[in-house]
Amino acid sequence: MTSVAIEVFLQTLIAGLLLGGLYALIGLGMTLIMGVMKIINLAHGELMMVGMYIAYWMFVLFNIDPYLSVFIATPILFFLGIALQKFLINPVLKVEAILPENQVILTVGIGMVLANLATIFFTSDYRSTPVSYATNAFYLSDYWKASPIELSLSVPWSVSFILAVIITISLWFFLARTDTGKSIRATAQDTDAALLMGVNVKLMRVVTFGIGSGLVGAAGCLFLPIYYLFPSLGGQFTLIAFVITILGGLGSTIGAIIGGLILGVFESMTATYIGMGWAPVGRFVIFVVCLIFLPGGVASLLKRKKLGK
Repeated sequence: MTSVAIEVFLQTLIAGLLLGGLYALIGLGMTLIMGVMKIINLAHGELMMVGMYIAYWMFVLFNIDPYLSVFIATPILFFLGIALQKFLINPVLKVEAILPENQVILTVGIGMVLANLATIFFTSDYRSTPVSYATNAFYLSDYWKASPIELSLSVPWSVSFILAVIITISLWFFLARTDTGKSIRATAQDTDAALLMGVNVKLMRVVTFGIGSGLVGAAGCLFLPIYYLFPSLGGQFTLIAFVITILGGLGSTIGAIIGGLILGVFESMTATYIGMGWAPVGRFVIFVVCLIFLPGGVASLLKRKKLGK
């Protein structure tokens, strides 16, 4: 390989990892909800869109940086998620219907309502936050003069990735070290056993939906400096989160992280070596391949490795 080919490959790999880190954060929210409630939240992308609009208006009205808006949008989305779970999803879960997946259909309706409300209030115009650092980048040659390869790191992409890592580590700490986090994990692993151990399963479901909504709201704030905002963008991010959930393994948080990174790198490689328009096709291909050859997702491989030990 020539130095130019190596440079293109490494630059593409870096871009894919940065994108994958943000994808992982999006997928984590859906994975948590799936693990505890056993449903796919198909309003996930629309909740992210709400978080992006909150960050956008904080920037326009009060000149608050989108990254700082994480501290505003995340709590708002957390309580919005709690309200949706408590007043809309919970009542549906209690009703015996012909379709057992009626709660999933409900999330589709919630997503449609959120998208249409955004269109009514904010129109369908594309919006962005013209932050001063939008086009800034770090160059490897600035720190290593002898480097034979010229690599660059976009400032907004790098900051978004670092913040996504910090949020992910904080989530891991919460789930592993706090009583509430342990109760959520117990509910996800075995609902009946959790009930016998005195866990308030109903409360854990409400809190989990709130946490999943808060995570995707934070992801929206991290995407805003590098992505256009419009009311109908939620659908594509719901699909991305769904693919990551399947790729990582239903309900597996570690699998969601790995799945997000795999999807980000795969899309980046597809866009570079095949074409930008083929990235969504690559997403669909990896989804189908996973369903056929790895139906349990990355989580099944991790379980096999543990059993092998």
